[in-house]
Amino acid sequence: MDLSHDQRLAAEEARRLQQHTALRGELDADLDRRITAEARDTPQADVGIGAVAADLRGKALREVVSTEREMAALRTAARINQFVDYLFYLLYALLSLRFLLALMAASNHAGFVRFVKAVTEPFYLPFKGIVVSPGLDNGVTLALPLLFAILVYFLLHLALRGLLRLIAARRNQL
Repeated sequence: MDLSHDQRLAAEEARRLQQHTALRGELDADLDRRITAEARDTPQADVGIGAVAADLRGKALREVVSTEREMAALRTAARINQFVDYLFYLLYALLSLRFLLALMAASNHAGFVRFVKAVTEPFYLPFKGIVVSPGLDNGVTLALPLLFAILVYFLLHLALRGLLRLIAARRNQL
């Protein structure tokens, strides 16, 4: 899921950059045509050409700067989205690891088990005790609250991604 999303973001950014470059070329060609047309229509060619050229070049420059700002904002939004994805994938991995350790009845005295529990405890604590975790006599536990925590964090992840997309889309429209 993440790889295809990153590939889509990269493809979209490449497409926008290509459009931006093509637009810049079209603007330069259009600017040259307008300057030539205005110069022919202006009675005082020497004075008018400079003023028309400055005006048209200023308009083209403002449009290019606006497009470059939009591209920078989109790149920033994409980076923030990637960072949020990374944090959630790390959280999923740690909670899944804790689930597997509980399922395998890993010893609570092992350093790695204590480390994983210490790191994930703040994220697991709100879900602890929601439902009973069935266990066997040999210490194997099916930690259902961990599975519920992963599901809730997944839904939160989706909501944050949607919010970031809305913010990025709103910036594009403004």
